[in-house]
Amino acid sequence: MKLQKSTIAAVIMLTSGVLLSQDRFDMKVRNYFFAGLAGDAASLQKGMTICESILASDPKQPEALVWHGTGLVVESRQAFQKGDQQNGAAMWQRGLDEMDQAEAMAPNDLGVRILRGAVLLIASQYLSSDAAHPLIEKGLSDYEKAYSIQGPDLKHLGTHKSGELMIGMADAYARLGQEDKARQWFERIQKELPGTPYSNSAATWLETKTLAPRQAGCLSCHTSATDETK
Repeated sequence: MKLQKSTIAAVIMLTSGVLLSQDRFDMKVRNYFFAGLAGDAASLQKGMTICESILASDPKQPEALVWHGTGLVVESRQAFQKGDQQNGAAMWQRGLDEMDQAEAMAPNDLGVRILRGAVLLIASQYLSSDAAHPLIEKGLSDYEKAYSIQGPDLKHLGTHKSGELMIGMADAYARLGQEDKARQWFERIQKELPGTPYSNSAATWLETKTLAPRQAGCLSCHTSATDETK
């Protein structure tokens, strides 16, 4: 598993960006996760502890569960990098299970669906085709749910938020072999987000029918950090 720090950090930014007027659980933990992804193990553990404390009193708190699952995915990457395949695999599976449980508890909660979807779509880029397929399907279903709630006009989300949502869906459709749907979304990106990295990626796919992982999401996370995390 070669899930990169920058891509997971972008997941957190995307999550906070797409959410609108909700009781923002992510505000309680996201900075700890950011710091953890930058190498501060103590901060990551603090974020995990916050989730675990909430889950101890309310095991059915879906956002705490989905964030805890994300943390386990991060920790699994660290275990794999150390060569600890057994613990890495166990944490990876537990993280996936917790995110799925959170979605089952709160299928209409964007705080759950966007975070799980982004994690799965990014992680799937580093797996074999067979292993990636079910993750792509789940991640796409999460983004489709977000679109059904936030769409059909995404202008209110701004360039970064709408771009990440659209490029995520477009690339997922493409990787699932649904080229007609993928084309519709890539063409929409070109029309609605001209002159952006999202439009550039769309042009690449329309010409070559493929995108590298770095072209399929997290395209303006660093340049838009100030605006998108308010």
